[in-house]
Amino acid sequence: MITPAFELTQDPDFLTIIIKVPYARPSEFDVYFEGEDFKFYAKPYFLRQCGISFFACRLTLPGRIVEDGREKASYNTDKGIRTFTICLPKEIPGQYFEGLDMLTSLLAPKKSRSAKPLVEEIAASAELSEEEEEVFDWEIEQTPYKESVESTLPLQHRYGFGNLRSGVFQRLQDELSDVIDVKDPDHTPVDERRRKRLAAEAAKFEPDHYLADLFEDEAIQHVLKYKPWWVDAHKKMIALHGESRQERDTHTFVVFSEEEKEQLRKFTNKSYLLDKRSRHQVYLGLIDILLAYCYEVCVNEGDKNVESSWNVRKLSATLCWLESFTSIHDVLVSFGRRVLCYPLHRHFALVTRAFNDTVMILQLGKAAVLKCLLDIHKIFMENDPFYILNDLFITDYCIWIQKSKSKKLAALCESLQKTTLTKSHMGFELEELEAAAVLVQEEESTLKAAGTVSKQQLLSSESETSDSEESSSTSSSETEGSDSDERESSTSEDGKINSLQGTLQEERTAPLTDCNGLRQGTNTSAFDVSDEKSKVSLQSTSAPGKLIEELEKQMHTAIRLSEEPEGLATTSCILQDQEETLLSESDRYSKDTTGKGNFLEVSSKTNPLLFLCNTNEDED
Repeated sequence: MITPAFELTQDPDFLTIIIKVPYARPSEFDVYFEGEDFKFYAKPYFLRQCGISFFACRLTLPGRIVEDGREKASYNTDKGIRTFTICLPKEIPGQYFEGLDMLTSLLAPKKSRSAKPLVEEIAASAELSEEEEEVFDWEIEQTPYKESVESTLPLQHRYGFGNLRSGVFQRLQDELSDVIDVKDPDHTPVDERRRKRLAAEAAKFEPDHYLADLFEDEAIQHVLKYKPWWVDAHKKMIALHGESRQERDTHTFVVFSEEEKEQLRKFTNKSYLLDKRSRHQVYLGLIDILLAYCYEVCVNEGDKNVESSWNVRKLSATLCWLESFTSIHDVLVSFGRRVLCYPLHRHFALVTRAFNDTVMILQLGKAAVLKCLLDIHKIFMENDPFYILNDLFITDYCIWIQKSKSKKLAALCESLQKTTLTKSHMGFELEELEAAAVLVQEEESTLKAAGTVSKQQLLSSESETSDSEESSSTSSSETEGSDSDERESSTSEDGKINSLQGTLQEERTAPLTDCNGLRQGTNTSAFDVSDEKSKVSLQSTSAPGKLIEELEKQMHTAIRLSEEPEGLATTSCILQDQEETLLSESDRYSKDTTGKGNFLEVSSKTNPLLFLCNTNEDED
């Protein structure tokens, strides 16, 4: 027997059941309905080839239907799919059948709910009736859970959905570190798990990462703009808030895909025997898982990636540390701390966004919660070895939520809205850290502003300096112009002197010439012996007279040079020295002529007489 694909819809008067059966014979199917029971049977074409004995769809309806002649059925083969559509009248026209999209809970036969073969079932039924009567207190007293130690065997602590499992990870040691963070969960009590979790979060928190996301939040502000599907659904629900319940019930805010419906049909329907404490922990664990899922949807903008399963698992202490919470506030604090410690984006605004999204999902009802749980189930199923978390938590949550009371979810949502969460609750001194960072930022901005002012002042001073340099360069150019004129005049005069000195230098190195025009080397000290007497007589009679005449001319020249400007004072002094030398030479010459005086002795000093003689000869 196999259960075919089916779905249920309703209007005020009829309940419509649509059943899709491949290979079925239209002439060989049976339908039975009475009260809350509905049964459908059909035989396929080829029993051996398809391996199916028959199709059977047995449903337990949330309301009563009646057979009064208005019922009808049709068969359609469009698009190759054989579809049976059966319309059944409601016993009470206008009645709203709640939970028609909870397919797993509809598959259970009615007798499985009402039968009481075991004592546990009787106790569970009694407790369920008490649960419906009392108002559930979500802020129950926090008393540590104590395990009974009656057996001599090693104590195994429980975990999983409703703390119904134990010993699971003893068989899965290889996958343990990839799935959960607590080591040896079977022998670690709940209080120790909590202490280790808090210590791990405190060690993982990085102030630099938090401040970087706080002050450079462009990426975070971008993902916060994303609107998941439940935002539009919630707006539609709020828009219909003023309408009657009947009108609201006709609108469907949450729609399941065919893949999700198929997954619901694959679940095995079962009952859960939970005491009051366990039920309380199940509801709080549901909030924790939804918070982590809302964060994942927001930061990835609805897309799935390789980090999706890690984000949901890591941010939920229920999944990662097998935590059992005792209050809603503890759930929020745990989620907030883990958001600030582990994922890529660590911003408190993401905590607030996930909180608001969880509230909207709970307000939309069981269908929205179930749709989110189905998505989480798919994420874990596609990522090995996270499928273990489906077996421990998510599959049971998907089955359990379909049977939960809508009033309980509404009460849970109201308590969640009343709970406040601030940065001071995180335990990381976030406010002090942000204040210190703001002070540092202000100091940096002040220093930067001061640096900007100093740069402007420096630029202005440089401009002023350049202006003054330009003016000074202009004046200096003018001064240089006047100096150049003076230098030109002095240069012209110096040129004359230099030319005079150059001539002196030439004469100093040139061969000597006597008064008669005879050439003589600088080292020559005697004349020919044959002409000695005539030369000596000539020199004795004519040389002193000419020397006196040349001396007078040199004196006149020295007087003229002394009357030149100050720039030529040095030249005058030189000429005066030369004059004194000339006088001493003339005296010595006269002494030599009166005495022995046979030869003209050449002085080692420069003889200005030669220069003067050459000049006079040129003039002559």
